[in-house]
Amino acid sequence: MHSQAANLDKITIPEAGINAVVGYLVVFVGLILLMAVVIIMGNVMVSSRKKTASAAPAAVGSPANAVAEPTLAPGSAGEVKLFDVPDREAAMIMAIVADKMGRPLNELRFKSIKEVK
Repeated sequence: MHSQAANLDKITIPEAGINAVVGYLVVFVGLILLMAVVIIMGNVMVSSRKKTASAAPAAVGSPANAVAEPTLAPGSAGEVKLFDVPDREAAMIMAIVADKMGRPLNELRFKSIKEVK
């Protein structure tokens, strides 16, 4: 009778393989669920930031205090004064400087461009 109890404790290779596969599946399903929760929370945070960002300017400014500011292109840092330089050449110079510095053009601020003669 003791030998039958010893046989019940042994696990076969196919049973070990099934246990391993089930264990891996449990771990991967848990990781997928965790990833889904992180993505959902990220989307919630981004949408809440957009709501607060769009509501803030309307609350701060009133029509009486509104100053007419020029509309700038998205990501621009203001106006550039050009002295004897055509627009096309100024654009090329700004692009070359941004490339040489390894920075995006919208992170740089050019105050003026002047041709040296």
